[in-house]
Amino acid sequence: MLTLTFLGVGSAFAKRNFQSNALIEAWSAGPQSQDAPDDTLLIDFGATGPLALHSLSKQPGYSYLNHGGRIHYPAVRSIFITHLHSDHIGGLEELAVMSMYQTADHPGGETYRPRIIAAEDVLADLWEHSLRGGLSARRGGRAELEDYFSVKSLDSAQPQGADGFTLLDRYTFAIFPVDHIRIHQAYDWPTYGLLMTDGRSGETVVYSSDTRFDRTGFEERMTSSRFNFHDVQLEDSPDSVHATLSELRTLPQDVRRKTILYHFGDHWDDQAYAFVADEFAGFAQPGHRYVLFD
Repeated sequence: MLTLTFLGVGSAFAKRNFQSNALIEAWSAGPQSQDAPDDTLLIDFGATGPLALHSLSKQPGYSYLNHGGRIHYPAVRSIFITHLHSDHIGGLEELAVMSMYQTADHPGGETYRPRIIAAEDVLADLWEHSLRGGLSARRGGRAELEDYFSVKSLDSAQPQGADGFTLLDRYTFAIFPVDHIRIHQAYDWPTYGLLMTDGRSGETVVYSSDTRFDRTGFEERMTSSRFNFHDVQLEDSPDSVHATLSELRTLPQDVRRKTILYHFGDHWDDQAYAFVADEFAGFAQPGHRYVLFD
């Protein structure tokens, strides 16, 4: 079984629902039979990620994330980074430091390093432009990214979906570029979505990451998938860097009915957006464990 739980479902500036980061859990049997999953993966870990993960760790079914009232960071095995905005990487400094110093919780205090997974053009700037300032200084010398994390670099130059990673030798995660911020043209600022595939059934689930509305890049994947998680901006605005709700409403009905919207503003529950429950699979719920594949 593969499950996804949103730590938060809000936009970068949301105050009610934390920022949009997600926890993937891979299970050999399932949460009804296991106290903890066999493997875990965070999709991003932004500035509100530590608070959101702490909140989740107190919920029934997530006690494996709690160690004496603190986040048990060694329970997080891997982190996939979609892109380098703060609402997607702002919690990595805490995760890195706490993972390193919580090794005392392990028998023998063995070294623990979570795995960072990202496209090579995202990794190229992650340390030098985002993490180095807070993590490079330590007593007795300078640290590098590899002192805190094991690193898996994905080849973004390969055809879409050609490079990726797996969990439990069953679930495949393939990256594909998305059109988020255009410096000069489409796809020129490294940002990636995920296509998740069940190796047994062949079914897929699409996770968009932050993206402008991109019918050409998404519609075929979203049509053939089991269901989709898609970025949304509630208001229309010129040259938006997120897919607007009115744009997503132009997708075919059968696609919308299996698309769960996330990364929305704090006013998603205004009556003006009540139609979302009828036209789409609804707004994503934080703390709800979605079953991707049985």
